[in-house]
Amino acid sequence: MLRGNNIKKVNSLLVRSFHSTVANRSSGPSTPINYPSLEIENAGEKQKMNLFQAINNGMDIAMKKDPKAVVFGEDVGFGGVFRCTVGLRDKYGASRVFNTPLCEQGIAGFAIGLAAQGATPIAEIQFADYIFPAFDQIVNEAAKYRYRSGGQFDCGSLTIRSPYGAVGHGGHYHSQSPESYFGQTPGLKVVIPSTPIEAKGLLLASIREKDPVIFFEPKLMYRSAVEEVPIGDYEIPLGKARIVKEGKDITIIGWGAQMRVLLQAVNMAEEKLGISCELIDLRTIQPWDVETVVESVKKTGRVVISHEAPKTGGWAAEISATIQERCFLHLEAPIQRVCGYDTPFPLIFEKFYVPDHLKNFESIKKTMVY
Repeated sequence: MLRGNNIKKVNSLLVRSFHSTVANRSSGPSTPINYPSLEIENAGEKQKMNLFQAINNGMDIAMKKDPKAVVFGEDVGFGGVFRCTVGLRDKYGASRVFNTPLCEQGIAGFAIGLAAQGATPIAEIQFADYIFPAFDQIVNEAAKYRYRSGGQFDCGSLTIRSPYGAVGHGGHYHSQSPESYFGQTPGLKVVIPSTPIEAKGLLLASIREKDPVIFFEPKLMYRSAVEEVPIGDYEIPLGKARIVKEGKDITIIGWGAQMRVLLQAVNMAEEKLGISCELIDLRTIQPWDVETVVESVKKTGRVVISHEAPKTGGWAAEISATIQERCFLHLEAPIQRVCGYDTPFPLIFEKFYVPDHLKNFESIKKTMVY
């Protein structure tokens, strides 16, 4: 709880403009953000990698250990548009790493068939915006294959990778965040990493998961996020959130590329107002870690949830409803959602559309003085 001078600080800042700092969401913050790296137990040797290199390393390990693993999609044989598969065809051959026609429905259908026959397909949809032609195959076939056959057949070894989200110049066909479309589909798991270390561990866990997984990768972070990544084999459990920063006044929830935005907002709130924020990276959208979120909210009594996808029907709404059901008597203020607008993703107005650190900072202030 804030009292005395801290409350006065919050009130004095409520009238300030969103543009009281030079930070810019579309081009990244004006100064680097020191995002806390996850510690992997018994990590062994490490190597500096960005996010796409960590994903490449994860697929390399999966293919080396599982001779049934295959990687395919548009241009993946050449390394992929974001270079995530570079070098894999040279190492494992064209029969295990290959290009497909420009047909997302065909990619998904082929992947489901491979998985049903015992292979380990790692399919790539070049942009998350392109996944919609494959929607029927994913939600009506992959997600229901085990259920509809009474457990006789399944495609649980299927992983579909796809880059999602804003990148500064993508416009409405290269910037979308469609996680909530798949999050409400029973039979699918939906995973979104936020760092190179987590991308590798979550991807390996997804590939070995016995349910089909949609693995959305924050393309904004492919090159800008760099960490010392363990070069060995490790997994990060699906369905378990990470508390990136502990706090006592308010709970902040996000995932993927939004985590760096939220960390910047949290740091501003702490430095300018003395607000202690607990920052949670959900990591897995479905199934999401209800217990960790509920425990945090019962401690803080205040919540801000932020994602790039439009506000209406976004995953923040599902989280908000669950918090309201589980934590009603602990809440000190209405739950705040800081999200994209309910419009197509704009090109020239992207910097106004995205829920940047300034919008989240204002939401934190608003919640604290309620």
